Amino acid sequence: MLGRTLREVSAALKQGQITPTELCQKCLSLIRKTKFLNAYITVSEEVALKQAEESEKRYKEGYVPPYNATVVQKLLDQGAVLMGKTNLDEFAMGSGSTDGIFGPVKNPWSFSRQYGEKRQQTPCGENKDSNWLITGGSSGGSAAAVAAFTCFAALGSDTGGSTRNPAAHCGLVGFKPSYGLVSRHGLIPLVNSMDVPGILTRCVDDTAIVLDVLAGHDPKDSTTVQDPVKPLMPSSLTDVSKLCIGIPKEYLVPELSSEVQSVWSKAADLFESEGAKVIEVSLPHTCYSIVCYHVLCTAEVASNMARFDGLEYGHRCNTNMSTEAMYATTRREGFNDVVRGRILSGNFFLLKENYENYFIKAQKVRRLIANDFVNVFNSGVDVLLTPTTLSEAVPYLEFIKEDNRTRSAQDDIFTQAVNMAGLPAVNIPVALSHQGLPVGLQFIGPAFCDKQVLTVAKWFEKQVQFPVIQLELMEDHSSVLNNEKLPSVSL
Repeated sequence: MLGRTLREVSAALKQGQITPTELCQKCLSLIRKTKFLNAYITVSEEVALKQAEESEKRYKEGYVPPYNATVVQKLLDQGAVLMGKTNLDEFAMGSGSTDGIFGPVKNPWSFSRQYGEKRQQTPCGENKDSNWLITGGSSGGSAAAVAAFTCFAALGSDTGGSTRNPAAHCGLVGFKPSYGLVSRHGLIPLVNSMDVPGILTRCVDDTAIVLDVLAGHDPKDSTTVQDPVKPLMPSSLTDVSKLCIGIPKEYLVPELSSEVQSVWSKAADLFESEGAKVIEVSLPHTCYSIVCYHVLCTAEVASNMARFDGLEYGHRCNTNMSTEAMYATTRREGFNDVVRGRILSGNFFLLKENYENYFIKAQKVRRLIANDFVNVFNSGVDVLLTPTTLSEAVPYLEFIKEDNRTRSAQDDIFTQAVNMAGLPAVNIPVALSHQGLPVGLQFIGPAFCDKQVLTVAKWFEKQVQFPVIQLELMEDHSSVLNNEKLPSVSL
């Protein structure tokens, strides 16, 4: 049951094949068994079971709760059961989920049969149990929770790729909606002008189900769309001959692994073989996007983090010598090195003597980057097809050889420009690498063409038939789920 989609489980619940409480207990049981992944920082077992009981009553009484505000409340009001809070990089600053106060998140594929079999074929010196794979980030806990079947969908945040990146590394669908389609109210801000709540699921239809609930105007968020939102469930696309797929030439960077490049090329060939028009396009300001993104990101971080001063809410130190000492000590204790580093960088860019040369120039470059996308889509391109990450998930010990700032600059290369332009984008798992790990690709569409992006992604998902993870528990190496192996695209 846990390996099924939201649609299938919903049908099973309605038909009485399983009760909400039984389903909740199965998820909680699997959360306990996969505790070693460090995906959850809080498991709300009592709350989840109580909500499951209430859900059971609604199934018996036929009660449908009213549509309401904020992403979490909207889901709860539609009968969703909240399993808990998931782990992430501190204040969502990172691309590996390795810098959170609760420790790093482990990728479930580290403990998959597919990866284990490949590792046995390739002897290596390190202890495999200590050199597990990163999940990607910053929303790695959400990705690990879905990939390990402990829940059916999870929310993340996406400021520069923080939903799509872990989705690619964990073999999931990771969706970033158009800026303004989904309310940001209640999301702790990182970069207000780029933050979007993201959705992580195991298939495109499940993403659309969640998006349909979340999308729409919120009076508590002035950036949300004013007009009513039409249903966002993807259409059943059978003929792609009328589609024009754009391949940005600037995304073919030297750092791109040969395996991801091969998958990207084969995906383009697949569309072409089915009659779609596949053309090379140019996004000429791509080379400036990472620098531009990090100037704007750190500037807004400095502004947003100023509220955590120990006076109003959040952590407060015990120092009482003076207000200034309390303020400084609180922020030193409350933020890790990564967060403090971004605050310092942002304040530097916002200094009076630097403001024009850094922040204002970055804003102008951001407009040029956004215009690049507009020009491409106005030329007749329906969606862009790009890599999501430079490579498959890497071992933790390899990942931490580089500092957070360097890693974020590398891992955000294909994803952050979409946030600066406010466009919809989705990661789709495509194939397993030679090491038995997920490789994902990204579809990008014009602003508020979220349904179109999901429709193309659903067609593509059906063609590639990404294999289901064969998860094994680290403690006893017993199989968690008996999932039938599915074929994948050969590399």
